[in-house]
Order: sequence, then C-alpha cells, then structure tokens
Amino acid sequence: MADEEFEQAASGASDTYPLQCSALRKNGHVVIKGKPCKIVEMSTSKTGKHGHAKVHLVATDIFTGKKYEDICPSTHNMNVPNVSRKDFQVVDIDEDGFLTLMDDNGDCTSDLKCEECTNMNSEGVKQLLDDDSGTVMATVQQAMSQRSILTVKVSTTK
Repeated sequence: MADEEFEQAASGASDTYPLQCSALRKNGHVVIKGKPCKIVEMSTSKTGKHGHAKVHLVATDIFTGKKYEDICPSTHNMNVPNVSRKDFQVVDIDEDGFLTLMDDNGDCTSDLKCEECTNMNSEGVKQLLDDDSGTVMATVQQAMSQRSILTVKVSTTK
C-alpha cells in the first residue's frame, strides 16, 4: 500500500461562478460568448410587458480587446470569470520573444510571448535585462485557462 502513487487533483476551484445580472458592475468581469470580458458599459431597461427588467452589457475581452454585447434579464444569473494577477521575475527572453518567468517559489515557465504584453516589445525587455537597473518583473493575468502578460517593468526594490 505504501508504494502506490496517487495523482493529485486541483483544489476544485472553478473557472467561473454565477452572479445575478443586476449585481454586475461597470469595470467588473463577466463571461460573454465563452470569453472572459471586462464590463465597459451597462444600462438597465425598465420592467416591460413580460415583467423583467433587462440589462444591456458592453464588454471587452480581457485578452484580445474584442468588443462583445449581451442582453440578459436582471434576475437571471451570468457567469463571472475568476481573474487573477500575479507578478513574476523575468529571467530571460529567447529569440522568438518567449519570456522565461520565475515565481516566488522558484518555479520557471517559458510559455508566454512578449508580443502579448501591452506596454513593451521584446527589444524593450532585452534592453531592461541588459541594463541591470533592477529586477525586471512581469505581471501575468489568468482567467479561464488562458494567460497573458499585462505589463513588464523594472522593480528597484525586492
């Protein structure tokens, strides 16, 4: 029995959770057409002939920036993505623009490309790494099994 090996499962956390449409807020997150989005506009119509106020949502995909719209009765539930942000230390960048990132535990990953970053290209990251002006940090956003680099910056304190 002691030599058997068991696989470890995830903590059971879901990619999304339900929330009543009337509880959604501007600058919050919502899933529209299977994409994690940030709400940029919201308006609520008055109760109509069939008794439900409708909420009109305009949101942008948090990874691509594509605009989506949806209309939902205010009493119905919509899925809200679990969005997380985490800082990683940038260790290296390869010729293809993939960053080698290290977390607080010392675990490394090399699956994110610099071109996905919103504030800097791969040449800028190479320059930061060569300058030795401080620790180069990357902020990574994750939602619904997708990850992308939001920003790369120099942190002078560690």
